[in-house]
Amino acid sequence: MEVAIEQSWKNALAGEFEKPYFAGLVRYLHNEKASGQKIFPPGKQIFKAFELTPVDEVKVVILGQDPYHGYGQAEGLSFSVPENVPAPPSLKNIFQEIESDLGLKMSGYPHLEKWARQGVLLLNAVLTVRAGSPASHSRIGWTEFTDAVIKYISDNCTGVVFLLWGNFARSKKELIDTSRHHILEAAHPSPLARGAFFGCRHFSKTNTILESQGKSPIDWQL
Repeated sequence: MEVAIEQSWKNALAGEFEKPYFAGLVRYLHNEKASGQKIFPPGKQIFKAFELTPVDEVKVVILGQDPYHGYGQAEGLSFSVPENVPAPPSLKNIFQEIESDLGLKMSGYPHLEKWARQGVLLLNAVLTVRAGSPASHSRIGWTEFTDAVIKYISDNCTGVVFLLWGNFARSKKELIDTSRHHILEAAHPSPLARGAFFGCRHFSKTNTILESQGKSPIDWQL
């Protein structure tokens, strides 16, 4: 199947695009649209995380669950929203932790493309959602696809820092070879976690790990 995705990922994941589950996933999305359902993010942004972070540039993976389901929010990058949209609560908490961890003053600018272009793969486990209906596409095949993405990174890259926030993200640990990569775990940044995310210091820890490998640190400032 011909899929409009960045070339290095197209090569890496070619086998997935030929599997029956992926054909079923595409068919499901076509049927949703044909029935008048509004799907987020817009079609051209579904694979945006891959477009901005080619496979050989991946240094960090921040794993989200599924896209924002409100109008104008989802843009194909986990936790990120377009620049003219207010930062959602989880993203505000991420910024608060960066400020306390690194002593930076964050502007509140909610569009995380700057991180993605530095090698931070902002990957949601589920890449689409029906408008106003959280987790509505969680069982249509996306998790099989993104599990294959995580496994590919684990098997073919080295020294990647995986940031796993919350129980769902932590459940992906078994896909990652910890002899080749680094895993940092914390509570989810959602307010529902009652502040348990704060104090994880994942942003400074990530940069320490990257620098110890001779890689350039991430400039988290926005």
